[in-house]
Amino acid sequence: MVLLAEQTVKKITSNYEIIVVNDASADASLQVLQLLKKKLKKLRVLNHKKNKGYGGTLKSGFKTAKKEWLFYTDGDFQYDVQELLKLVKAVNKKTELIQAYKIKRQDPWYRILIGHLYNWFVKIIFSLPFKDIDCDFRLIKRKAIQKIKLDSDTGVICVEMMLKLKENKINYKEIPVCHYPRQYQASQFFNFKRILDTGLALIKLYWRFIKEKNG
Repeated sequence: MVLLAEQTVKKITSNYEIIVVNDASADASLQVLQLLKKKLKKLRVLNHKKNKGYGGTLKSGFKTAKKEWLFYTDGDFQYDVQELLKLVKAVNKKTELIQAYKIKRQDPWYRILIGHLYNWFVKIIFSLPFKDIDCDFRLIKRKAIQKIKLDSDTGVICVEMMLKLKENKINYKEIPVCHYPRQYQASQFFNFKRILDTGLALIKLYWRFIKEKNG
């Protein structure tokens, strides 16, 4: 996926960097990345010795990034990084965010059901206008990210980010992208502790949102 990302971004610009965050992976991810780093001059590897969660991983990447535009996606290959070209084509002088949405989710039925319910729920309670809150295929201006403070360490960071970008009246476009079945290992989200952590984080985010809205 790293090699495909480099091939893709070279078609857009020569002024780029590729950042991969290894969130204390238990497999050989770090060793593979270190080998890749010797071949790819513009690859930067961030290694978390202790797991910081999905939110912590995104915050590390955002903090490290130096270019005008940030593109991020997951490393599990359920999105085709080559579709970044579609997002770039949608950029104009006013656009600050190009948000993708899945044409058809390619997951087991229960994940699709839970995903739809979760997306529907957070859109209602936070009044979010976006089609697909949890589509982690985003092209964002770095200035837009720098204007907001992200606190979440769980997957709730996606809701928090979209909520705060909306509150800042961000200019955005939405683009459909393909979603593919997971090829390697299984999702780490669907266990009791992570679901509980996500639920508690959503409650905290909701109360912070209500307090800020009411002054």
